[in-house]
Amino acid sequence: MAKIASLGVNCVFMLSAVASALAQAAVSDAPPATAAGQAQLAQRFVDARLAVWRQRLKLEDWRVSAVMTSRSDFAPKTLGGIRWDKTKKSAVIYVLAPSDYQLPFREMLDDMELTIVHELVHLDLATASHHEASRSVEEHAVNGIAEAMLALDRKKQ
Repeated sequence: MAKIASLGVNCVFMLSAVASALAQAAVSDAPPATAAGQAQLAQRFVDARLAVWRQRLKLEDWRVSAVMTSRSDFAPKTLGGIRWDKTKKSAVIYVLAPSDYQLPFREMLDDMELTIVHELVHLDLATASHHEASRSVEEHAVNGIAEAMLALDRKKQ
């Protein structure tokens, strides 16, 4: 039984390493020339980073997907969002679509990853009680946590 548990842990680490390598490889070359190619590469990058951050935040028991979404579908001054169902332990993260970015490709991917981490931190806090008065305090904390985690991760690389 201990060997099976150890094998499972090793598989998780290997999957995380593969996802991280794929994410890094995905952006090591010049971005695709077509909008469709950029969208496909961005989706693969987001999916790979989502897998890594779900593991780091211990959210593996949640089914989480990421969907590229047009700016017009977001509230003003919003670049991402999340909807979750606690009973089903499922969530969808909405990430700004590549066609709506005005950043260089690598910076766009970095921003998408920030959105993923930011929204996963919201999910992690989902079990805490929420009061409308504390919403801005939570948003500030989530931004700080997400930025700190990404800074540490990028420093490591």
